[in-house]
Amino acid sequence: MRIALADYSVYFRKGFFMRLQFSEDLRLLLEKERDRPLTLADILAETSERSFLLIIGLLALPFLFPMPPGISTVLGSACLFLSVQMAIGQRTPWLPHRIAAFHLPQIFVVQLIKNLGRVAKVIEKITKPRWPRFSQNASVWRINGICLFWLTLLLMLPIPFTNPIPATGMLLLAISTLERDGLLMFLGYVVVGLNTALFGAIAYFLWRSPDIIQQFL
Repeated sequence: MRIALADYSVYFRKGFFMRLQFSEDLRLLLEKERDRPLTLADILAETSERSFLLIIGLLALPFLFPMPPGISTVLGSACLFLSVQMAIGQRTPWLPHRIAAFHLPQIFVVQLIKNLGRVAKVIEKITKPRWPRFSQNASVWRINGICLFWLTLLLMLPIPFTNPIPATGMLLLAISTLERDGLLMFLGYVVVGLNTALFGAIAYFLWRSPDIIQQFL
């Protein structure tokens, strides 16, 4: 895996990885030589409490881009487990063995790093520690866990072409919580509200679709 990822490690060295404190640890983790593919358990073991948002952010990001089939269910399930634990106030992350042991395909990891470079160019320019009384409030951790859980549920709905919408909110909340950026976090809450309104409108349209079709006919 080290050879395959080497071409993309430049994204980290140039500082494109959203300026997060764990970026160097993640780079070392991804480039580490191992006799088996990278798993979510590897990331959990080496990133401690920050694993919650690190994994949620990393796993939400691919939903902004086309993904190989069969991966979205595993990624969404992992986000659900972690967000529920955040919502009840846990600080030590845990995943079921079947999900934690899931082997991230090498091509997926390479593509993930490439896409991180693209997104980070924008994110690193707008995030910084702000509104400390709000962003560091003890209740914010649980509130953000609830919001991430809700967005993950919306993400996993079988509605075509909607994945990037809740994924954007998840990414904003993950990054803002890690960077203690209260302003960006507030923007994340706005995106949660917009997601709720949008998916509520879609649900209402689907519920009323027979009547609406009859009116047109």
